[in-house]
Formats: sequence, C-alpha cells, structure tokens
Amino acid sequence: MLIATWNVNSIRTRLSQVLDWLNQINPDILCLQETKVIDDSFPIEPFEKLGYSVEVYGQKSYNGVAIISKIKAENIKKGFYGCTDSYPNIEIFTDQKRIISADINGIKIINVYVPNGSSLESSKFEYKINWLNCLASFLDEQEKKGELICLMGDFNVAPSHLDIHDPNKYGGGIMASEMERNALNNVLKKRLIDSFRIFEQNTGHWSWWDYRNNAFELNKGWRIDHIYISKELSSKLKSCVIDCSPRGNLRPSDHAPVMIDLNLNDINEDFFENDDNFFEI
Repeated sequence: MLIATWNVNSIRTRLSQVLDWLNQINPDILCLQETKVIDDSFPIEPFEKLGYSVEVYGQKSYNGVAIISKIKAENIKKGFYGCTDSYPNIEIFTDQKRIISADINGIKIINVYVPNGSSLESSKFEYKINWLNCLASFLDEQEKKGELICLMGDFNVAPSHLDIHDPNKYGGGIMASEMERNALNNVLKKRLIDSFRIFEQNTGHWSWWDYRNNAFELNKGWRIDHIYISKELSSKLKSCVIDCSPRGNLRPSDHAPVMIDLNLNDINEDFFENDDNFFEI
C-alpha cells in the first residue's frame, strides 16, 4: 500500500500538478495539507474520476487538510475528538482546520498540518507547542484503543540538525528549537518511528525549500514533512521516499511529496509476534 503526504499550498492553485502526480505515481492514499479552501469548494470531482474518494476539513484561505484514498475510508474524524478530558482547553484549536483521521485497511491514518509558530517570541509559537501537546494527548487516546497508526503531514519541525541544510545558522530557531523537538518527541513517545530514517541516516534530504533566495536551485532545504508509523508496522515497511520532482514545476508548492510503501499482506497474523523486528529511533 503506497501512502503519501504533500503540503500543496492551495489545492486549487496546484490542482493540475496534484492530478498529474497521482496519474504518475498512483498512490493508494494521499494526505494533503494547506488546501486553503472551504469544504464545499474543494475540487472533489477530478479525484473521483481517477477512482479516489475524498474527505476534507478545510477553511477559506488558510490551513485545511484532506484524505484522498482509493481504499474505503471509515470512521472519519475531524479535529481533536476524544481529548476533552485529557486536554480541557481543546476549544482553542477548533477554528483552525489542521487534523483529519480515518481508518483505512486496518490502519488509523492521521493527517496533520502543525502550526508554523512564526518565531520563538510570538504568541503563535505558544499556540504551536500547545497544539503539539494536544496532538500527544490525541495519540494517547488512540494508543489506548490498540490502533495501528500512520501519522503524517507537515510538522513544521526539523527533528534534528541532520534535517536542516545549515544547522549552524538555523539550529535553535523556529522549526529547530529544543522546545519544538521535545514537543514532537512527546507526540511520538517511541511508539511511532520516523519512516525515512529507517532507510537514510545521512543529511542532505529535504522536503521543503523556501520560495526565496533560489533555495530549491541551491538545494538549501529542510526536512519537515514526515510519515511516522507504529513500530509494529516497521517490518512491513518497504520504502520511504521524498519525491523532489514536483518542486521543480512551474508555480510549485514549496513542499515535496513524501511517500511510504507498506506490505500489508497478513497484517493480522504477525504484527505482534516478533519484537526483534521493531525499530526505535
């Protein structure tokens, strides 16, 4: 099963590019972020013509997430449902449409667009940390249910200095601060693993390049788009790839798609049989 995530930075602006990519790659599931459109205006029909169903959670001009799937999506949930007891101030997150989840082929697919945070001194940074803490509480609830999880999206966090083209310049700043990384680690709690780092331990691999200063042409990027999976799925993981080619399009998104390939044959038979197959990062 091929699962992909892509911050498209406006689905209406990038629609033809997304459709072209789907025709070329043919993923089973594509999670989008920054769709920037209300639900009624999302261009669903072109995806349906390609055999996909579409679940959306959006707002005008900002944020917005969607799950596009060739496999039936069930138990569609929008927002941080089920966290009212563990995170009583959850209402502060309802205005921004940043998380959607669904059960697909035995896996809880969770698509997130984590706030950027603006700067370490900004009130938006406090919102970002609180949002990540709420995501941690949300994952705690899923873990209690014994869910197999695939958490993906634009996290706006580089997990380590390996994920920044110039850590000496940007390390410790927004998207690379200790507080953000600790908040992300609190989300993962070693129950979820970074799919990309199972296959690639070196630096030099990016998913986002600023539009300014010829960042893409000079390959000055960050790895802030991630796919995290339950460690019980690690033995099923065949690959994790960042597809940089769409970033070279005319009027591209500033992000590239990230995708994993999971072999889910016999998924119900051997997930919990052999702890030696599990990876922890």
